[in-house]
Amino acid sequence: MSLWSTLNRGVFKRTSTFAVAIAAGSFFFERAFDVASVTIFESINKGKLWKDIKHKYEN
Repeated sequence: MSLWSTLNRGVFKRTSTFAVAIAAGSFFFERAFDVASVTIFESINKGKLWKDIKHKYEN
């Protein structure tokens, strides 16, 4: 049994399961994209962010 036939029978055949699959996929993609972009931003700006220099300015 191929992957396409499994997806077709399980997800694409009914509109309701297709809509749920799209909603779940977009939610998880958004979360993964957010985490990845924050990680990249923090690695590029390491040493310049408030969390990195806060100890110099607090009493």
